[in-house]
Amino acid sequence: MPDQSYLDWPFFVEHHREFSKRIRRWAEAEIAPLQHEEPADDEALDKLTKTFVKKLGEGGWLKYCVPKAYGGELDSFDVRTLALTRETLSYYSGLADFTFAMQGLGSGSITLFGSEEQKQTYLPSIATGERIGAFAMSEPEGGSDVAAMSTTAQIDGNEYCLNGTKTWISNAGIANHYVLFARTGEAPGSKGLSAFIIEADTPGLTISERINVIAPHPLGTLILQDCRIPTVNMLGNPGDGFKVAMATLDVFRTTVGGASLGFSRRAMDEAIDRSKSRKAFGGPISEFQLIQEKIADMALKIDAMALLIYRSAWVKDTLDTRVSRESSMAKLYATEAAQEIVDQAVQIFGGMGVVSGVTVERLYREVRALRIYEGTSEIQKLVIARQALDARK
Repeated sequence: MPDQSYLDWPFFVEHHREFSKRIRRWAEAEIAPLQHEEPADDEALDKLTKTFVKKLGEGGWLKYCVPKAYGGELDSFDVRTLALTRETLSYYSGLADFTFAMQGLGSGSITLFGSEEQKQTYLPSIATGERIGAFAMSEPEGGSDVAAMSTTAQIDGNEYCLNGTKTWISNAGIANHYVLFARTGEAPGSKGLSAFIIEADTPGLTISERINVIAPHPLGTLILQDCRIPTVNMLGNPGDGFKVAMATLDVFRTTVGGASLGFSRRAMDEAIDRSKSRKAFGGPISEFQLIQEKIADMALKIDAMALLIYRSAWVKDTLDTRVSRESSMAKLYATEAAQEIVDQAVQIFGGMGVVSGVTVERLYREVRALRIYEGTSEIQKLVIARQALDARK
């Protein structure tokens, strides 16, 4: 059982403490038995991903991704609850955490900017797990550089005709819909982007490839070729795409830190257990000061990342304001520190730490992508620096 004392911090209220206990008990029963599953191919990966979506839906946890008015549990997003969920799920399974995160990211823009009809159409089935969502923003030449996006959406009567390529898209091939961003040309750069909802079976939308990564997740490339959708599928107004994307990420970026925290807590727990059971030079290696130094460093970084994560979440929840600075700090520090913590855990395990299937080996693969997706570490530093510079104007 990982440390739970941080739940007594003033960032949380009783709802969060009770929620954390409930989801941890559930995850131990439902997710932990599947934590060592390593899908052999795309078919097995898709099946396991859908299994996790189904379990999360049946358990009622996906209800925290949508508002109560559309089948959710709470009136609006509670970022502390979302981060606690990701922290708990990632402790047991990176793929389970991924499925929860994508349900939130693939519907968050609809929650924030959708019309009443769009919300009624998509959100209730996201909450039950009957619908799988996806967020399609990245392109071959436009990842961090959003202004370089080249996918176009040209209006033609009561339809938009979309052409272009999206890549590194999570849930590609299994999603029922994509929240997709394209250039509509109202202005140069990021101000000329718009957001759309596209059903996966829309003619002209195809999956051109699946992308295999070191920690198996369903990723792929989308091709849009004369893909026509009704104008009512736009989210918000023409030219709102960048605003839609940034507002959505402003909610969910902090939760990436939550996933990092779960991976880190698991790595430290595994390292401590290993250090107590591994004997060398006449005693357990936990008695060696160099091992104790590593464990102290892990504990310090875990508390520091938790403070940054739940500060950001608390500010978002209680002040209802943009948290660009706070969420960037939380994501940057948490993902970088998690990489260091997992690496130290592997070091404590020694040769066993790089054996396929050992928990810390799996964590080593899982944790790496967090420093890249939803804004690289380098982008987070730019955001933080700009905020600091602007504060001195």
